[in-house]
Amino acid sequence: MLRLDYLSCFLTILSTVLVGKKLWQGWVVAGANSIIICLIGMRTAEFGFLPGNLFCIGLYANNLWNWRLKAQIVNSRSHP
Repeated sequence: MLRLDYLSCFLTILSTVLVGKKLWQGWVVAGANSIIICLIGMRTAEFGFLPGNLFCIGLYANNLWNWRLKAQIVNSRSHP
């Protein structure tokens, strides 16, 4: 059986490394991890995990959007 807690631990480390390397994929992994944490909270009836992680998902989506937008602007300026 899949252990969501171990998967979440791995995704937390992976997303931290990716964001630390300034890769936008880290925000996608972090968002997936927040969804898993929400699932863990629902399975264990620890509903306090839900609001914080739903907020984090929104924050990650915003960061991803801004990061990709800035990258597109930089790329368009570097190609004459």
